[in-house]
Amino acid sequence: MTTSISVFAKASTRQAVVVLAAVVFFATPALAGPPLICHPFETSGGKLIAWGSGPGWNTPDRSYDIKKLVADTNLVLTADAPILARMENMRRATIYAMRDPAIAQELLKTVMARALATTSNGTAWFDAGYLIESYKQAVHLREDRKPELRAWAAVDETIRVDGYNWVKKSMAMGLQNAEVEFAASLMTQGSTASAHRAKAIAAAPKNSLLAKNIASSGFLFE
Repeated sequence: MTTSISVFAKASTRQAVVVLAAVVFFATPALAGPPLICHPFETSGGKLIAWGSGPGWNTPDRSYDIKKLVADTNLVLTADAPILARMENMRRATIYAMRDPAIAQELLKTVMARALATTSNGTAWFDAGYLIESYKQAVHLREDRKPELRAWAAVDETIRVDGYNWVKKSMAMGLQNAEVEFAASLMTQGSTASAHRAKAIAAAPKNSLLAKNIASSGFLFE
């Protein structure tokens, strides 16, 4: 009986994550899909994880060795990396991670551990929260071969936490700028998303890189 309940709980968790991704997909008009995944971010400054060429949002480098993903992600998420570069790097890292649940879990645990180890580094908490929500929006990319379902269940268990709350904690630590508000708007819905988006638009200089990203994400920049 206990085993049946455990299996049902894990299945329910996976279903909940899939439903959440669907809500994000349909709740944000003018975007081609989940905004943290299907919207490449234009960046300036900061190193980026290797990527392929071509149109569209899903063009990873097919020759990239994803065994290097955790190390490479740590290398690009430096203290001085711009927020938009962080967003694009975690978008790329998430897409690569969806190929292998073990690597996905290792990356997630590593980024979350870095946040939990500090009470003052807001960017570490931002990174963890952003990656958690990116994983939730990327479930449709998983290679769901049956032998791997149990491994993906471990990832689902980890991302049951609310990544948005981690981003809010980063703001409370002093990481408050228009780019973070923009990021928060893409992982929330309804009035919460609207409030963050309004703050991002109000603080973004016209014709700035952030303004271009807001506009290209499908939201009107005034």
